[in-house]
Amino acid sequence: MPALRQPDGPVNPVIPGFHPDPSVCRVGDDYYLACSSFEYFPGVPLFHSRDLVHWTQIGNVLDRPEQLRLPASMPSSGGIYAPTLRHHDGRFWLIVTNCSEGGGNLIFTATDPAGPWSDPVRAPGVPGIDPDLAWDEDGVCWCTVAGVSQVRIDPSTGQTYGTPHRLWSGAPGAKAPEAPHLYRIGEYWYLLIAEGGTERCHGVSIARGRTPAGPFEPCPANPILTHRGTDRPVQNTGHADLVQGPDGSWWMVLLGVRPGGGTPGWHVLGRETFLAPVTWEDDWPVVGEVALDLPELPWPLSPGPAEEHRDDFDLAELRPYWISVRDRPAEHCTVKERPGWLTLRARGGSLDEPDAVFTGRRQRHPSCRARTLADAGEGSGGLAVRLDERHHYAIEASGTRVRVVARVGSLRTVVAEESVPAGPVVLAVTITRSPSPHGPCTGPDLVSLGVEQPDGTVVELASLDGRYLSTEVAGGFTGRVIGVYAATGVVHFDWFDYEPLDD
Repeated sequence: MPALRQPDGPVNPVIPGFHPDPSVCRVGDDYYLACSSFEYFPGVPLFHSRDLVHWTQIGNVLDRPEQLRLPASMPSSGGIYAPTLRHHDGRFWLIVTNCSEGGGNLIFTATDPAGPWSDPVRAPGVPGIDPDLAWDEDGVCWCTVAGVSQVRIDPSTGQTYGTPHRLWSGAPGAKAPEAPHLYRIGEYWYLLIAEGGTERCHGVSIARGRTPAGPFEPCPANPILTHRGTDRPVQNTGHADLVQGPDGSWWMVLLGVRPGGGTPGWHVLGRETFLAPVTWEDDWPVVGEVALDLPELPWPLSPGPAEEHRDDFDLAELRPYWISVRDRPAEHCTVKERPGWLTLRARGGSLDEPDAVFTGRRQRHPSCRARTLADAGEGSGGLAVRLDERHHYAIEASGTRVRVVARVGSLRTVVAEESVPAGPVVLAVTITRSPSPHGPCTGPDLVSLGVEQPDGTVVELASLDGRYLSTEVAGGFTGRVIGVYAATGVVHFDWFDYEPLDD
């Protein structure tokens, strides 16, 4: 099977596509990183690297219903927010907020980051979102949350001691002080936060103190990172975490977006994980450029195995990059019913429903192509580009007809329809980034949907403006996911192919 092309040198984002709120920890020569997952199951994708540049997904922390319950009543962009991943006393610890009803702040542990991870330990005394864990020299654990406040906690039981106390909330009047991470580095405890909101005004600020509970002195150069008011290709920079490289130098992982098109600029891949160098001056961190091309690194690169772009559904379980909306019960999504095929059994009526049977993978490249061989039988379903229930494009097969369906806000329409021979059909989506130069009203990309003929040519049924599947239009915190779905009955998929295209 062909593999996805890997860049020749180090590039940003280091984890492309909808992978926001990165949290990283180093264990010996290995690095592990976790991201938010919101309404998708399994939750909290987990990555491994040896060089901070090449990351391989090794699993998902929340991969069982006992760990992750996301009810159909929960809106899109609810669910799992902002994990913190740490290693302490021989174990991996992950604390995260489930923002759905009955959720709250939850703690998971594992000896092997690839899993299995424990069932959740609830921490009802921890308020708010974006929880962080840090241990002091006496083994006392401190949990710091958005706001920014802190409480002492026993992470093995979730028991808190005392009431949360306010630490420091960034620049006076700054919006949304959040994403706190607490570190002991040298003589100081450092409190790193995000502020300004996760949109164009996002930034990173830092303070330091002599104890983990403060008081904290703000850095005179705050914010130490922001791209607000600039024309840089990476925007919304924030929600960062610090880590040392293999040579002892310091680095920062953070989220950012790559807007495209004209005004106001649309980002469609979601918030992605970037890497930036950090130096120290007067015991304060100084963040280098968040560039699309990383500087030459002072250690050898260690590329992992190249990811295959085609999945023939020949394993006993879906690969870890496949995600579904809110849950994935075996009776609705399985690779075991028809060997070598993915079988989806509908339970809603369309992708507009919160319990839609959809499974897909994150769009990771501005220009790409996805294809699948669908056997709808007496059902209906197909290939879709999804942002949420109210924003998606799909090409759907039913009997001897295929149709393109577009949902934008409260509007849903059949854009095109075509007859096809009876039997399985190859459905295709091609996404092409808008070339520069462009006008002020140019969208970020075009989404073309069609049917592939036996000779490999694609008959295009519709080409749609990609701005309507962007965060700037839809709102929320996620990015595009390209995948397959069943609207009615049972639909089988023999293979799924995702391929980046040269820009």
